[in-house]
Amino acid sequence: MKLKLVPARTGATWVKLGMQTFFKQPLALAGLFFIFMAVMSVASTLPIIGLPLAMTLLPAATLGLMAATREATQGKFPMPLILFTALRAGPAKLRAMLMLGALYAAGFMLAMGGSYLVDGGGFARLYLGGSAPTAELLQSPDFQSAMWLFISLHLPLSLMFWHAPALVFWHDLPPLKSMFFSIVACFRNFWAFTVFGLSWMGTIVVAVLAIGTLGNSTGNPGLSSMLLFPALMLLASMFFTSLYFSYRDSFELESDDLSRAAT
Repeated sequence: MKLKLVPARTGATWVKLGMQTFFKQPLALAGLFFIFMAVMSVASTLPIIGLPLAMTLLPAATLGLMAATREATQGKFPMPLILFTALRAGPAKLRAMLMLGALYAAGFMLAMGGSYLVDGGGFARLYLGGSAPTAELLQSPDFQSAMWLFISLHLPLSLMFWHAPALVFWHDLPPLKSMFFSIVACFRNFWAFTVFGLSWMGTIVVAVLAIGTLGNSTGNPGLSSMLLFPALMLLASMFFTSLYFSYRDSFELESDDLSRAAT
């Protein structure tokens, strides 16, 4: 396995491929994404252990969505069980994936805990859906400080785990080594990932504006509210579909890697 350097425009290509692949199997990929969201939501509602458990399962679930995307690119219909690919691949890979998940959970809880210390939990409750946003809360200096602290801690964490599930599962790398190669690959292709992020941000803004315009033009603002959530969920599903292509183009697979990836 070797790192590959790609031009900045490749970031936009990843977005395009994510959308195109989604529309090849929209029912399967949307359904898998909603199962993914349901599993994360149910796990997070468990008392005390809920949030750490959900974060521990996140890398494995993300790998499942990437495996589904790969099947869709091959013209196959991804079945629901593919979401649990990482948990059904034998004890060695299961242990590695759960260790990776535990490391992610620890990092996430550390970032969230840091924000809690800054504003007493205001940002954490809002981020985790435990409270509704208010103008007073959003304008609070402590809230804004907590938000930026969380972002500054969570961003490098996200980069370390961007490719890590795929590297653990398809390349048999140990969790810590996969995290290292993941963040190195993200920095080596900094401009491609920047274009990738900006392209998705632009897509979301355009979608929100289009839905708002539709509601205003029909004289039915409630229509915008009704359409906004499912539209954002579909875009989120396409985003997760595009993750596979960012991984695929960031690493040059060698013969042994190709044989493992085919299984």
